Amino acid sequence: MLFESLKVGPLELPNRALMAPMTRSRAGSGGVPGSQAGLYYAQRAEAGLIVTEGVQPSAIGQGYMDTPGLHTAAQVEGWREVTGAVHAAGGRIFAQLLHTGRVSHPDNNGGLDSLAPSAVPTKEKIYTRTGLADIPVPREMSTKDVEQTVSDFVQAARNAVEAGFDGVELHGANGYLIHQFLAANTNRRNDSYGGSVAGRLRFAVEVAEAVSAAIGAERVGFRMSPENPYNEIEEPDAATVYPALVDALPESLAYVHLIASPDLDLNLELRKRWAGVLVVNATHEQPVHQETIDAWFGRGADALSFGRAWLANPDLLRRLTIGAPLNDPDPATFFGGDHRGYVDYPVLTDSTTAS
Repeated sequence: MLFESLKVGPLELPNRALMAPMTRSRAGSGGVPGSQAGLYYAQRAEAGLIVTEGVQPSAIGQGYMDTPGLHTAAQVEGWREVTGAVHAAGGRIFAQLLHTGRVSHPDNNGGLDSLAPSAVPTKEKIYTRTGLADIPVPREMSTKDVEQTVSDFVQAARNAVEAGFDGVELHGANGYLIHQFLAANTNRRNDSYGGSVAGRLRFAVEVAEAVSAAIGAERVGFRMSPENPYNEIEEPDAATVYPALVDALPESLAYVHLIASPDLDLNLELRKRWAGVLVVNATHEQPVHQETIDAWFGRGADALSFGRAWLANPDLLRRLTIGAPLNDPDPATFFGGDHRGYVDYPVLTDSTTAS
């Protein structure tokens, strides 16, 4: 099933092996994609759909060093080169829009204070130019801040279309801003954006609706990660929150991208409730096991996304097709650096295939 075509919005994907978003921290000055970003993504154009690394929709949405944005003219031009390279190679590409919320540092975003649903600090640390640093207590967002942030997502989505992207994915997972609104331990608001489950869902749904209205829901994906404790998220009520979230999202979204919960019953419930395309990111196994692939398709996934396997294997689809061994990813080169561990992973040749 992995090698079958799939319709996602207006796109006809030639296969169901998607490339998951992965932070690479190789953007140039001003959040412009680095000079080799086009090559990196074009090398992986055989993926059914590429979802880029997280791209900040605003300066204040940046958390980590050297991550790219989609809020300036220079960034749009930089991404236009990337999308052009991917399309020339026959691929399809969505930009993942990521606002990190409280997971930020002024040294990384031009001196701006971080924003979050509530002024709840994290004990996590973050890398800056001067080394590993404590993350400051974020500023609780006012209603005006919330409205501005929704507008920032909308403008970034429009910029993505201008830059040639086929669509955008909203990052509502892994403890970043949208996820911070969903989780009660990071959202302690008592206004209409907090408190009840419906209140905690409101920001996520408003962003999805506003972006959908701006560029078309068929070009918008939404990523979620129920019960993922990354960045100190706690979700004891995930079995209530996420079915309600899926029910509240625009029905015509291109897809929902689910980072599988450890609760299999919750995953199955979300599949049952979401009538559209469901992409599942279920494993970081190396090598990728066919049993895992078969199991998720058997549970109703429409497509699977792979992260590190694509990172280390530009020709992952070909390797999976013929059962060839996979390159091992090099964690030392995941974030930052030069071409090494970025665009130099070897691909199969006729001679290596034959041997």
